[in-house]
Amino acid sequence: MKTLWLLLIALNLGFICAGCQTNPVTGEEQLILVSPEQEKQMGKDAAQQVEKELGQSVKDQQLQNYINSVGQQIARISHTPDEGFSYKAIDHQSVNAFALPGGYIYITTGLLKELNSEAQLTSVLAHETAHVTARHIAQQITRNIIIDVGFGVAGSQATSSAMRVANIVRQLEGMSFTREQEKQADEVGLDYLVKAGYTPYGMIETMEILQRQSEFRTIEFFSTHPSPENRTGYLQERIYNRGYRGEGKTGQQEYATNVLSRLGK
Repeated sequence: MKTLWLLLIALNLGFICAGCQTNPVTGEEQLILVSPEQEKQMGKDAAQQVEKELGQSVKDQQLQNYINSVGQQIARISHTPDEGFSYKAIDHQSVNAFALPGGYIYITTGLLKELNSEAQLTSVLAHETAHVTARHIAQQITRNIIIDVGFGVAGSQATSSAMRVANIVRQLEGMSFTREQEKQADEVGLDYLVKAGYTPYGMIETMEILQRQSEFRTIEFFSTHPSPENRTGYLQERIYNRGYRGEGKTGQQEYATNVLSRLGK
């Protein structure tokens, strides 16, 4: 009944036909109420807020170029290579990474210090890239718009489009994806990792590192991502079912030179 109610609201507003878009990853038609152009603008606005609240961007240009170059390898072989992805490190002690609409992807220096290879870095960036290509963020924004409009209709006091967008931007930083979306981002991200020439075990290693760290302290990454305990299981299964070999680039020296040494670790 709840799903039907939300769809009826969307229909009354004329959104159903105009909002049907093809998901780049699944090829299925979905109700998405924001255009790629609107997503990009929302991401740009949110990026300014993120950098203001979570710390200034890392000033080390060599490190930033390295992070972005690694990310661009994933962007090029993703389902939406023309998205205009941006990969950036922000100077914050939290252990975290997240994606904003339009392909703005961030990783904190706190998380960078926990990793020890380029394959592990790439696995994190691939996971976040998959959230964008699979339109997970757009799906969450659509859900928020429908709910906001629903409350507005119910109260006979619909909020303005500008106010709804502003509210959505404020919610982006702590956006939490569903378990199904997280699993899809893991699996698609794993495929990207291998396609880019890295060992698939880079993602397994990253999960294990974060799990070990979480035993001693709070890991912010888990506030918006599920615990890796069960995730390593289905990732191992996908590696086996897809016939992925353990070989592939690890990039430990590259990572040590371009990240760890420059962060003083």
